[in-house]
Amino acid sequence: MIPFLAKRLLWFFVTLWVVFTISFFLMRAVPGGPFDGERNLEPDVKQAIERRYRVDKPLWNQYLVHLGMAAGLLSEDGQFRIGVPDLGPSYRIRDFSVNQIIAQGLPVSASLGILALSFGLVVGLFAGVIAALRRQTWVDTGVMLIATAGMAVPNFWLAGVCIILFVFLIPLFPAAGWGNLSNLILPAFCLGAPYAAYIARLTRTGMLEVLHQDYIRTARAKGLRGRQVIIRHALKGSALPVVSFLGPAAAGILTGSLVIEKVFHLSGIGSYFVEAALQRDYPLAMGVVLVYTVVLYTMNVLVDLSYAILDPRIELE
Repeated sequence: MIPFLAKRLLWFFVTLWVVFTISFFLMRAVPGGPFDGERNLEPDVKQAIERRYRVDKPLWNQYLVHLGMAAGLLSEDGQFRIGVPDLGPSYRIRDFSVNQIIAQGLPVSASLGILALSFGLVVGLFAGVIAALRRQTWVDTGVMLIATAGMAVPNFWLAGVCIILFVFLIPLFPAAGWGNLSNLILPAFCLGAPYAAYIARLTRTGMLEVLHQDYIRTARAKGLRGRQVIIRHALKGSALPVVSFLGPAAAGILTGSLVIEKVFHLSGIGSYFVEAALQRDYPLAMGVVLVYTVVLYTMNVLVDLSYAILDPRIELE
């Protein structure tokens, strides 16, 4: 376990450095700059702004300074220090640093993502198990039809339908905003519904395969009740495909939250990322990309650890 985690930790820093480097140069490869859209700026004023944000320096100098700041080894003025990673001030959201913006938006996106993933996991597992136990019945057919439709429907279309139904026609939930659980129910449902459909299909397939294994027959022969066999034995074995899907599901929920946060006007890091990309706010876009990288890498490590917990025969290397 310890060698596995040490190896993953080493690759974690390598991955962050690669993502940082590629993102840094790709953003600046696009023609134009973050301050080209400013109107009626005197040349001296524009030069002062560029000097303030160090965009007047050579590209290699900007890269080394931003890399050192992201690693927590340099201050904004380029002086050596050891502290908290910092990507500096935002180019477009004045008087706020990237760290402050991410700290403000991350709880919103994290709450939405956790709620959506939990919804998808619980509903998908339950629907998949029911469909497998009622194989080739109307229950199985109905669940799979709903799951297929859920996989095909875009989340932004589902969001529009839910707003019409549950905000205007049947006013149960607020249309937008952030502050309590009711603000997150509709966005989490729209974001997690397609993944619940995927998980339902994976669970059904895995459950049908596990139910014919010898250890399931042995458990039933020992007199265990059907519910105990399903929960204690069959569900554990059928969960491996679902666990494998959690990594891509987390990635999809992160990218899908960009649209959902815009539709429901949630001030998460997804909406900040969209604005940063449109306005060429390089530090803010870089900060959000690095946050996404950390979340996805952590999810993949947790998925690998879950393999060893669910199936002791799997060795971590």
